Amino acid sequence: WTDGGWGDEELKKASSQIVPGAALLAPSPAGAKYDMMYYLKGAAAGGICCSVTHGALCPVDVVKTRVQLDPVKYNTGLVGGMRKVVAEEGAMALTTGLGATAFGYFIQGWFKFGGVEFFKIQAVEALGEEKAWANKTGIYLGAAACAEFIADIFLCPLEAVRIRAVSDPEFCDGLADGFGKMLKADGIGGFYAGFLPILAKQVPYTMAKFAVQGAASDAIYGTLGKSPSEMSSGGNVGVSLGSGVIAGVAAAIISHPADTLLSKINKVGAGGDGPMMTRLLNIAKETGMVNLCTVGLLPRCVMIGTLTAGQFGIFDTVMNALGASKFHFHDPNSD
Repeated sequence: WTDGGWGDEELKKASSQIVPGAALLAPSPAGAKYDMMYYLKGAAAGGICCSVTHGALCPVDVVKTRVQLDPVKYNTGLVGGMRKVVAEEGAMALTTGLGATAFGYFIQGWFKFGGVEFFKIQAVEALGEEKAWANKTGIYLGAAACAEFIADIFLCPLEAVRIRAVSDPEFCDGLADGFGKMLKADGIGGFYAGFLPILAKQVPYTMAKFAVQGAASDAIYGTLGKSPSEMSSGGNVGVSLGSGVIAGVAAAIISHPADTLLSKINKVGAGGDGPMMTRLLNIAKETGMVNLCTVGLLPRCVMIGTLTAGQFGIFDTVMNALGASKFHFHDPNSD
């Protein structure tokens, strides 16, 4: 308290106690641009962007999952599949699994985007700017793989509940009910029946997503003849959206076979009895490689292309709102 009013330190302390999340809005200490607060802001932005985009595209995901589980019944494409679901079960059926989707992907986005920022910055600090610039694709791939593995440990149980709810609309009334029923019926192992497929789907998907988006954004900046620091925040978001579409389509194609297996493995009785690998091999044989790679691919490309563009755009927007400047690789020879 100074001169009859609050001092700077007292104001900071009071505001952080009163305003929820005020710590995330606080600037990092001078000279500590990429400190723990930066990573927390990156994680929060990642959780928000993944939760919002996956939640918004829940109806597309419902139809995609139905196509993968029953391609004979749902054989009229994305729009036709939506009409069939609405006609048979009502419009609310398109929101099946929304709670599990929004919550699960917030957790996943927290660890994925926050983890990628952490691992790539640590790599740059260890290698130095010049080596990091020369090996940036490898850094993107490694950072994405490590972050996604950690994220999937938390995502897998929520994804299992979502897929069970989509494949059997009578299974549960909400996320908590679904967790309880799956735990009672299948035990803890039931939540991780799809762990290998989700790793096979998400790790290559995330590696492709971040590496392709990084390469595409660099190409766009190169075409414009400007660096990210020379662009406005709106311009940088625009680059993120454009490069995100390219990255999303590439990542969707790469990860689609594993996505189909993941949808099928969580269906009751899929692949018969026995160990998980035996069940997965049985499903792959029954489905056929061509069908694994192509059934439901178009709606997935639409969904993931839109979703990935939205994620990178929202991530940049939230980071700007939180007062954090997103890390970009830098070529020291361009100075």
